[in-house]
Amino acid sequence: MKNKVDSVCGVTSNSYSRDRALALFFKRITRTAILLIWVCVVGHAFAQSRDDMPPSTGTASESTGQTGEGEAESPISLIGSEYENGIKLLQNRFRIDYNVEEVTMVFFREYGSAPVVLVRPDGSKIFQSQVEGKDIFWFDADTYDMINIKNPVPGPWQAVGQILPGSRVMVLSDIALHADPLPPILFSGEILKQTAYLTNGDKPIDYSQFRDVVELTIDLVSTNNPNFDNFGADDQQIATFEDNGRGMDEAPLDGIFTGQFNLAVAAGEWQPIFRVTTPMFTREQVDPPIRLYPNPVIMNVELDGGGNDYHKLLIDVDRNLVNMNSLLVDGKVRYPNGDVQNFSLTEPSEDIREHLIIAFDYGIFRVKLTAYGKTVNGRDFILDVPEYTFLVAEPELPEPEVAESVAENDIDTVVTEPEPAPEPEGMDDKTLMIWLIAVNGGIIVIGGIVIGLVIWLKRPKLKLPADANAKAQAKAKKPAKASADGEEKKGFLAGLLGKFKKKKAPESE
Repeated sequence: MKNKVDSVCGVTSNSYSRDRALALFFKRITRTAILLIWVCVVGHAFAQSRDDMPPSTGTASESTGQTGEGEAESPISLIGSEYENGIKLLQNRFRIDYNVEEVTMVFFREYGSAPVVLVRPDGSKIFQSQVEGKDIFWFDADTYDMINIKNPVPGPWQAVGQILPGSRVMVLSDIALHADPLPPILFSGEILKQTAYLTNGDKPIDYSQFRDVVELTIDLVSTNNPNFDNFGADDQQIATFEDNGRGMDEAPLDGIFTGQFNLAVAAGEWQPIFRVTTPMFTREQVDPPIRLYPNPVIMNVELDGGGNDYHKLLIDVDRNLVNMNSLLVDGKVRYPNGDVQNFSLTEPSEDIREHLIIAFDYGIFRVKLTAYGKTVNGRDFILDVPEYTFLVAEPELPEPEVAESVAENDIDTVVTEPEPAPEPEGMDDKTLMIWLIAVNGGIIVIGGIVIGLVIWLKRPKLKLPADANAKAQAKAKKPAKASADGEEKKGFLAGLLGKFKKKKAPESE
């Protein structure tokens, strides 16, 4: 009985083991089948998603074999479409699609480095120094290369050079400057802040290095309307947009360009032109004409209006354009002697602003103002007011007082100072020279006569012969004529000559 039980139990034990093994086998087969089905479903979904994705602008096998972590997708879908915006560089490699007829690219590199070298898909190279300008136009600056290629070879290209880390080659298509419209009320001499941003293919350009590639300006072109003062005026550049954190620009390299307008142009009707300039092309955006109003600040002066020691300066505005209550004035006065006095008028009021100027000198006074306020439509403005000048003339001297004198017959007579005798006119140079020659010549002639006479009188006497001595002695014995008083009368010439004769020494007896 026991053996039967054992045999039955053994059979039962063996059958249990076989059933358990079969259950485990089918369980494993089921898991494997489920896994295979899941893999097939996931694979099919992945393949479907790849079919729905747009073609890629580059492949990982073209660069390093795998995509870097955190790498962003290319901002464009197809290279060569009408509005390209940029191509992501993968180890300085990029793909140009087959339907691109012309492409303009910008490569940003380290400052002062050599221009990049382009490698075509077939391995041939393009150097900046070998470009002839037929199908390839190349502009190199200190920080970037701008290259225009017509009918480029489709496929993977490569740029070799010191390209900045994280840089990308930008494909330029339709660059535009977007700025708010100019205000309806603008004044000549106004200082205005305006912001703008750039787009490429209707997509904002957020790459900070791009600011070195373009120049953004706004020009005013006269409409030549004969009813305004700017008829026939030249074009005026009123602003240059910058993204360098200077002037009115709030932050550098933030993609927001700021322009500081200086409307120091004639009032009238102008047409604004927004211009984007690159080394290879220029884009313009023409806005509707605007009206530039004359400077609204009006200044006048009342001489001695503040008393004998002060002049009164009056400041008003065109109240059809400016809110008078918002007007603030910061100015300075330059006196005729060069001294400068600063002043400010900050009290809000609807009345005309007044300022007293010290009247301690005569001459030209100069007043320069900067006005702050709001237009009638509520826009804040800063205004550079043209210089205002006024002349204070020196008072005339009083006329001479009339002297009164009473005559003997009590008749009032007016005593006036005699008119001074007219001064003799001076001789001209020719007459003076003739007189000098005549006077000097007369002196020389008279001196020569005197000298000749002295020499003649002092000449030595000649000895006379014997008969001559006898005659002289006989003549000497003749009695001289005596004058009435008994003295010998001599002639005038004899007396004059006697003064020059030497007296003879008395003869010894």
